Amino acid sequence: MTAEQAVPWGAAPEMSMQTSLVPPPHGPAEQFTAGRRAAAAALAAAGAIERTVPRARGGRPLFPQGFAGSISHTDRLAVAVVAPGAEAVGVDIEPTTITPRVAAFILREQERRLLLPPAGSYTARDLFAAKEAAFKAMNCLGTMGEFLFWQIGLSRSDGALIATYRGESVPVWIRSEVDLSFAVAIRR
Repeated sequence: MTAEQAVPWGAAPEMSMQTSLVPPPHGPAEQFTAGRRAAAAALAAAGAIERTVPRARGGRPLFPQGFAGSISHTDRLAVAVVAPGAEAVGVDIEPTTITPRVAAFILREQERRLLLPPAGSYTARDLFAAKEAAFKAMNCLGTMGEFLFWQIGLSRSDGALIATYRGESVPVWIRSEVDLSFAVAIRR
């Protein structure tokens, strides 16, 4: 992705996903601003009147009531997803290739065997992004205690990717490009 734009998702539920380039020098301030710009565009596309996304206590983005959302960024690109009426949304964007060592740490043996080639069609980067997005969507449950994103389990069910942790589950949608993996998890 090279410009601010909407990203098509096929079978994903109603949501708006927008991207924004991070301008030079690509630092934290520029990443924050690009993330909020993407969030404002996603809110506008979703029909929200309020398009400001301040920080909540602890640093999370605080989306307007009725519009669950999430922001992620790299040093060059920010992405925001808004899903009207959802309980929670998680989005992640990953530009880095995941090494076999990292994949062995974050993915369970069954996930590697069933979801990575040759049995599956996902890359380790896709699954890393899926766990990060699911973590963001599930982290607001309050019953999770102290959990880390790699403790989330991934499986396929009826052709969909499902993230699960302690009996809670969310569907995850992945879109891969040559140099990026996007993942979105939406809790309804």
